[in-house]
Amino acid sequence: MPAPFVDITDALGRRIVLSEPPTRIISLVPSLTDLLHGLGLDDEVVGLTRFCERPDGWREAKTIVGGTKQVDTECVADLQPDLILANQEENTRADVQALSDHAPVYVTDVSTVDEATAMIRRVGQLVDRDKEARQMATTIAERFAALPAWSSLRAAYLIWRDPHMTVGGDTFIHDVMRYGGFTAPWADATRYPEITLDDLAAANLDVILCSTEPFPFHQKDAFTEDLRTACPDTPVHVVDGQLFSWYGPRLLDTPAYLRKLRATLEAD
Repeated sequence: MPAPFVDITDALGRRIVLSEPPTRIISLVPSLTDLLHGLGLDDEVVGLTRFCERPDGWREAKTIVGGTKQVDTECVADLQPDLILANQEENTRADVQALSDHAPVYVTDVSTVDEATAMIRRVGQLVDRDKEARQMATTIAERFAALPAWSSLRAAYLIWRDPHMTVGGDTFIHDVMRYGGFTAPWADATRYPEITLDDLAAANLDVILCSTEPFPFHQKDAFTEDLRTACPDTPVHVVDGQLFSWYGPRLLDTPAYLRKLRATLEAD
């Protein structure tokens, strides 16, 4: 019996075996969709979610299978995929279980930059782009390793408004912040704790970072006015959420962005 093309274990400890390179792939995660494009795939990707905004044009060219939390199982089945890419945080366990009846579902779980580069290599193996994935992962690791050891800035990173939500120490965003020299006051919390304006005012912050996603702080000045009123002596900056939270090829640009952000903060 011939050896399988790939035999690998996903983040849930499930064995994923492919007899040959996949030619009909569905991605349920924006970062992973961007990664597939970055690895040089196009025709092989047949389905994605409505939140997969990168690369340009794919949402118009591919089949939309729902959202990250509400996947249309029948639509997925109709596409007859031979591989589905998912994420433990962004997709539901119920969807993963239901979709597993139709195709192998490889579930990722990424909480650090190191885990992101390891994941990129594994996905490269899955989709027959091992060389490209290893090169991407190596470049990302080298660029992060070259960042300086900045003086620490106490920073609140906000992902949501009404209620305000920040990041805990077990999140991918928190690890990226660490590379930028940012110390999060709520690092002992898990996931995305809710905080109040009074909490922010009492946190002795050097800066408040407001992400462009999932909440679009960048769209209206009014979205940050209450922060500026509550913390008049603390700079408030809107930052690119993709460069802090996407764990695919966007990480190639994150180190340069962190350098630019630190230069901006130091000039204020």
